[in-house]
Amino acid sequence: MNIQYYGHSCFKLTTKPGGRATEDVTIFLDPFDKETGLRPPQGQADLVLVSHDHHDHNNAEALKGDPVVLKTAGEYSVKGVNIVGIEAFHDKDGGQERGKVNIFILESEGIKVCHLSDLGGDLSNNQLEEIDGVDILFVPVGGKFTIDGKKAAEIARKIEPAIVIPMHYKIKGSQVDVSDEKEFCDSIGTCSGGKVAKLALKKKDLEGKNLEVVLMDPENN
Repeated sequence: MNIQYYGHSCFKLTTKPGGRATEDVTIFLDPFDKETGLRPPQGQADLVLVSHDHHDHNNAEALKGDPVVLKTAGEYSVKGVNIVGIEAFHDKDGGQERGKVNIFILESEGIKVCHLSDLGGDLSNNQLEEIDGVDILFVPVGGKFTIDGKKAAEIARKIEPAIVIPMHYKIKGSQVDVSDEKEFCDSIGTCSGGKVAKLALKKKDLEGKNLEVVLMDPENN
């Protein structure tokens, strides 16, 4: 599985699902529009996951091809990739401020990935049970519209993935009013080394890893 970061909460996953599928499947999560100040993602897509209908997460129209676009909670199977969408709140007041979002969990190549969207508060026990066993966790850390870095570190420790990838934080060029990743890194205590452009992983690469933080930088794409 290959992971590429476009900034904000947007990632591109390229995977080889099992079964009869022979071609790579290209998945985009939360594509944003140009109002973010960043260059919107481009390219062919087979599947687009939109966690909620805000301009910095729902720009599926920027992508080419005829992708399947999922915007609601539920269980799905698309081109050999299994997906579960779970409703969560965009704020800590039960959605009264900013409504709901969808947490998406997808599984391919034996790797289980969870995108926490614009999570605004704690996860319930039921949500944690659904997310249990995740290998790679995309977690928002920038605060203001989502949980902050301290809360993100706390939630990551509850989930205990092999790899944690921060998102929804201030990066060069972004006009979104959020903080950078420093509070999260100070709280989690395992941010080390530089930022990578892309990540290529196999299931065996995750063995023995626990809460390893990988910082990604769209500037390197």
